[in-house]
Amino acid sequence: MTDDTKKPGKYGRVMLKISGEALMGDQGYGLHPPTVARIAHEVRSVHDMGVEICMVIGGGNIFRGLQGSAQGMDRATADYMGMLATVMNALGMQAALEAEGIHTRVISAIRMDEVAEPYIRRRAVRHLEKKRVCIFAAGTGNPYFTTDTAATLRANEMNCEAIFKGTKVDGVYDKDPKKFPDAKRYENVTYDEVLQKHLGVMDASAIALARDNDLPIIVFSLDEPGGFRGILAGEGTYTRVHG
Repeated sequence: MTDDTKKPGKYGRVMLKISGEALMGDQGYGLHPPTVARIAHEVRSVHDMGVEICMVIGGGNIFRGLQGSAQGMDRATADYMGMLATVMNALGMQAALEAEGIHTRVISAIRMDEVAEPYIRRRAVRHLEKKRVCIFAAGTGNPYFTTDTAATLRANEMNCEAIFKGTKVDGVYDKDPKKFPDAKRYENVTYDEVLQKHLGVMDASAIALARDNDLPIIVFSLDEPGGFRGILAGEGTYTRVHG
């Protein structure tokens, strides 16, 4: 079933999900300040349109729980370390957004009151209503859940109208377009197709949570200058994942 009643340009409150790797630029590790500043500028351009913005940023540029666990570390401990990495990324993005003149709140699922607010749903909603960008950090606060799942959870709690998943490519392909020149990009794809074909948009828990709450996922290229704003203006190239 195709649902075209809600085009990207009509969204008033969105979740932007990006990977930690998106912040490291051409470096192999950590944060690359010019890259963080560029993404912050993209967010500001959408904020200037009057769109209310939530963000979740991964931590893979600093520490990835699954890799730590694969090397013999206790999985729960490794995941908590990954959550702390997302807080570092959130603080970096907050600094870049505030340099753009955007009031921003980092909201952590793990209490660390000196650097971030604790997660209180009604307070977070109020921040959005006041046009502050809310960056949700530390995942869900629980091990064994990815930041994709955290983004989908928070998007539902905040009544976001869509999740915007910023990636290295301009949508969802049937195979890796960087390796296969004949890769086909989907304009629209269903949640069930993503799961059945293992398309790798988000992990299965996140896709199932989005499907159960009819929350569309817009997959687009974060490397394309103006791409985020362009899609919200009704232009650009992307894949829409829906029911």
